Amino acid sequence: MSRTTDRTNPKVKRRGRPLFARFYARVAPAMDDGGVTEHRRALLAGTAGRVLEVGAGTGANFPYYPAEVTEVIAVEPEPHLRHLAETAAAAASVPVTVIDGIAEHLAVPDRDVDAVVACLMLCSVRDRDAALAEMLRVLRPGGRLHFFEHVRAEAPALRRTQRVLDATVWPRLNGGCHLATDTAAAIPRAGFTNIRSRKLNWPETRPTLPFAPHILGTADRPAR
Repeated sequence: MSRTTDRTNPKVKRRGRPLFARFYARVAPAMDDGGVTEHRRALLAGTAGRVLEVGAGTGANFPYYPAEVTEVIAVEPEPHLRHLAETAAAAASVPVTVIDGIAEHLAVPDRDVDAVVACLMLCSVRDRDAALAEMLRVLRPGGRLHFFEHVRAEAPALRRTQRVLDATVWPRLNGGCHLATDTAAAIPRAGFTNIRSRKLNWPETRPTLPFAPHILGTADRPAR
């Protein structure tokens, strides 16, 4: 079941990425076949009640929401990806509402949702701290952030490679994505607590590729 509405903030400037959107839509199924599906299941495990997914992309997460979820509000700013998400929402086993919007200005009331999902999107937002502040704002006290994100590498040589790619071709080729992002530090800085995460490499190759380091986990909005 799906519903679509437009809650665009007209004052917010956004960057269109139509070529990348079409490229991403083509490669997303191969990513899932290559192991991302396992991480999607782990990401969404334990979600329940009213959920906000920020940067929903093609809606690839929708099939993996557990039955305890009563509604998913899926935010996606890119028109082509949003259209694909609407199609995926129609086939989802939980109610999904697909809306236009950006992470830094979520058109959702304060303390309105039980969980927020951030999946492979914090690396490409303009202002990661503002996006995380918005995610904290819309969560009810005690609500939970579920995240699966690119992060900067621990090995100095690989981290330098990430920085070189970020300063040259990578963001242009990958929809504004930056590899050397310290999301692990940004989450507690935003005010989240009780952070539980694990580091993983996807794809798992030797040597490790610059875009492979990720973290997957959860963090809570304080109950008070």
